[in-house]
Amino acid sequence: MTGLVQNAIDALALGSLYALTALGIGLIFGVMRLINFAHGDLIMIGGYALIVPSSAAAAVAFIGAWPAPLLVGAIVLIVMLFALACERLAFRPLRRANPSVLLITSFALSFFLEHLVVMIYGGRVKAVSIWPELLEALPISGVRIPYLQIVTIGVTIGLLVLLVVFLKRTPMGIQMRAASEDFSTARLLGVRANRVIAVAFAISGMLAAVVSLLYVSQVGALTYSMGIPLVLFAFVATVVGGMGSLTGAVLGGFVVGIASVVLQVALPVAMRPDRDVFVYGLILLILLMRPSGLVKVKSIEEKV
Repeated sequence: MTGLVQNAIDALALGSLYALTALGIGLIFGVMRLINFAHGDLIMIGGYALIVPSSAAAAVAFIGAWPAPLLVGAIVLIVMLFALACERLAFRPLRRANPSVLLITSFALSFFLEHLVVMIYGGRVKAVSIWPELLEALPISGVRIPYLQIVTIGVTIGLLVLLVVFLKRTPMGIQMRAASEDFSTARLLGVRANRVIAVAFAISGMLAAVVSLLYVSQVGALTYSMGIPLVLFAFVATVVGGMGSLTGAVLGGFVVGIASVVLQVALPVAMRPDRDVFVYGLILLILLMRPSGLVKVKSIEEKV
C-alpha cells in the first residue's frame, strides 16, 4: 500500500510537468495552429537565467539565491519577454505563410536559441541548486513524499484553475477562446489577432518558466538541450489528448506521466531502460482506438 501511494504521487508529479508543458504547446496551437517546438527552449532559457556566464569551468550563481517570490517573478518575466520576442520577430512576419513554413521556423528558432546558449555559457552541464529544502521528504503514514512533488502538483492545480478563470471570465480570455474556435470569424467581430496571439505567447512563456523552475529544482543541472525531452513528451501528450483542446493537452500530459511511472515500476529490471518504447507503444494503441485523441475537437482547420 505504501509503495502504491508513493508511485501515485510520483506519477502525478511527473504528469503535472508534462501537463504544464503540453498546455503551453496547446495554447499556441489553439490560436495559430502552430506546433511550437521552440517551447522547450523557453524552458531551457528559464534555467539559464538563474546563472551568469563565467570564464571559469563552472557558472556563477546569479539570482538563484534571491527570495522565492522575487526569483519566480524575475524568471517568469524573462521567459515571457523571450516568448514575446520570438512571436514578434520570428512568427509574426510569417503568420500568413504555409503551416509547414511556420513549423520549420519553430525548429530553426529552437536551434538558434540552443546554439546561442552554447556560445554564451558553453556546452558543459551547469550545476544549479535552488530551493534544496524542497528535496526533503514529508513522512505521512510511512510514505515519504518530497516537498517538491507536493509543490509541483499544487502549482499545477493552481495554474490550471487560474487559466480556466482567465479564459472564461476575462474579455481577453473570451477572445482567445473565440479565436481558437474560428479565427477568421473572430477577427471579423473585432478580435485583434496581434494582441490575442501575443497574449497566448506570453502565457505560454509563463508556463515554460514555471516548468523550468520546477524541473531545475528537481534535477539540479542545466544543459542546452534540457527542454527537448520535455517538449517531445508534451507534444505526444497534446496529440493523445486531442490537438486543439487545452483540456485534452492537460489530460494527455497526465496520461503520459502516469504511464511512464507505472511502466517504470511494472517492467522487469532488465527492460526498464527501454521504458519509453513501451510508453510510445501504449500511446500508439490509444491513437489506434481514438485517432482524434481523448478529447474530440470540432474544428482544427488551418487558421491565421
